[in-house]
Amino acid sequence: MSKGSNVPVPTTALRVELGWRSGPGVPDADASALLLVGGKVRSDADFIFYNQPAHSSGAVRHEGKRDAGGQVTDSIHVDLARVEPAIETVILAASADGGSFGRVPGLYIEVKDAAQGTVVARFDSTGADVETAFVLGEFYRRQGAWKFRAVGQGYSSGLEGLATDYGITVDEPQQAAPTAAPAAPPVAPPAPTMAPPPPAMPPVAPPAPQGAPVSLSKVTLTKAAPAVSLTKQGGTSGAMRVNLNWQVRKQFSGWASKLGRPVAMHNDLDLDLCALYELTDGSKGVIQSLGNAYGALHQPPYIHLDGDDRTGAVASGENLTVNLDQQRAFRRILVFVTIYQGARSFADLHATVTLTPQHGAPIDFSLDECTVPSTVCALALITNTGNDLIVQREARYLVPERGVSPQRTVDYAYGWGMNWTPGRK
Repeated sequence: MSKGSNVPVPTTALRVELGWRSGPGVPDADASALLLVGGKVRSDADFIFYNQPAHSSGAVRHEGKRDAGGQVTDSIHVDLARVEPAIETVILAASADGGSFGRVPGLYIEVKDAAQGTVVARFDSTGADVETAFVLGEFYRRQGAWKFRAVGQGYSSGLEGLATDYGITVDEPQQAAPTAAPAAPPVAPPAPTMAPPPPAMPPVAPPAPQGAPVSLSKVTLTKAAPAVSLTKQGGTSGAMRVNLNWQVRKQFSGWASKLGRPVAMHNDLDLDLCALYELTDGSKGVIQSLGNAYGALHQPPYIHLDGDDRTGAVASGENLTVNLDQQRAFRRILVFVTIYQGARSFADLHATVTLTPQHGAPIDFSLDECTVPSTVCALALITNTGNDLIVQREARYLVPERGVSPQRTVDYAYGWGMNWTPGRK
């Protein structure tokens, strides 16, 4: 598509992929969406991005990134049939993290049928320079049908400037107070003036409610920068949610691609988010759905598994909650995931892990590097050093030996030293 052109799109579930080529010195990029009425959001809840990944209507959700050999995509799921009738436009945007889009090669936006994988529309963005945010495209209603338009409008003010332009209230980082300066002599206040009344305007979307502003800060863990201090981020109290969300690949990759087997969209796909814990009193245990070992948030072990999502398709995915108010009780927590049924290996899946402390920036990373027939993956290790809480990205794929359970495999790899018996859901 050329800039400014439009095409009709089916009123169905669509996957919007923001894509680019990674490499040395290439900034990261993030996809986002805004749901508009009269050119503005109704409230900050109409802004969908990495810190606010799902709309309350269920029509739009941020699905996360995948890196396939240097070709990176960040995806947003849009179900046009579920978009509320009042919404006129769904803006699809990109923001650069760590540089401008002039340093991001091969930037494009592609709209696909989520079920079939067929391409509905594609727009390749060219000529970027100092822009740090782009509106790449938009879905809009016209005579009861939906269309997609290639936009290509750049912003040099980043995601903050783009979001503010559409009515989002953004949380500004605190700045250090200026040093004291000699007091200036008092001056008389200016005489008040009467401002002219504003001109009459046509009715537009109601103003956004004055709630807590949206925070745009985040931490993405990588191989090069795999750890972050929760203490330095201010995330050492309240509840911290650990979220796992995933998608099924259409073809095997890595070790399994040689077999040429297609991956079915399994209705019985079941991934289990789990955690091994060790407390400062020496007690150890596991949190998992097997054996209904869901834990507890307000008594030891102060970790709770919120549920067992067997599809990964719901907006909330599968979640663990850690009570950081009890951080002194923790020695270490290892969060891991097992494939209970429905897939042969993590090479079949694309998963995103997000740790969201009640206070402090969210921490995220993707699982896209599996090249072995692994059915268990260590995700993140949280360690209490005595004066700090450290989150370490593990993304370590393990292959259980014959007859050895995934849980015991993780135990052996990290030296937890527990005794295991068979369990079932």
